[in-house]
Amino acid sequence: MEASSFSYLPKLTVSEYLKLEETSEVRHEFRDGQVYAMAGGTVNHNRLTRRMASLFERQPSLKRCGVFSENMKVEVVRGVYLPYPDVVVACHPFDLRGDNLIIRQPRVLVEVLSKSTAGNDRGFKWQRYRQMPALWYYLLVDQYKMTVEMYSRVEQTDEWIYTIYVEPEEVIVMPRLDLELTIAAIYDGIELIPQTDEGAQEEIE
Repeated sequence: MEASSFSYLPKLTVSEYLKLEETSEVRHEFRDGQVYAMAGGTVNHNRLTRRMASLFERQPSLKRCGVFSENMKVEVVRGVYLPYPDVVVACHPFDLRGDNLIIRQPRVLVEVLSKSTAGNDRGFKWQRYRQMPALWYYLLVDQYKMTVEMYSRVEQTDEWIYTIYVEPEEVIVMPRLDLELTIAAIYDGIELIPQTDEGAQEEIE
């Protein structure tokens, strides 16, 4: 999901930010005391987000986990950075409490790439997501062409393996969660519109 590149409120504490979100009709990303309004996405962005969430929800190995799309905050850096990833898979009981507002120990994060967010998702976000000890997988799903990129954490290390999938018959394997996703299933029935520079918005630094 996209975020506007300007802030319009003084610096907030996390508590003040959470109070703001309770009553706001627009979701905001929190970065070091500043808030950024989340903008709407394309039809394909929405469809791919829902598709990824649905595919995860169907996995028997995740029956004890929770799958959330677009509306759950993740505490990436405590007190500093709380974004809304497009899809979140969390398995820790603390994260799955019914009254919980923030996911703190996600196993999987997914971002569907947009013109204005691809650089941010690969740069700023990835550099911070990879520092989360609980995170095992980070997926980038392209909405303009059949391409999924995945970063997989090497067990008991801070090292990551990068894999790219571009063919419908390829299978994304996540052994630490005992699940597989096919590229064909992700893009099934979705008409891909090639990306152009028209209407591109400025990326967040």
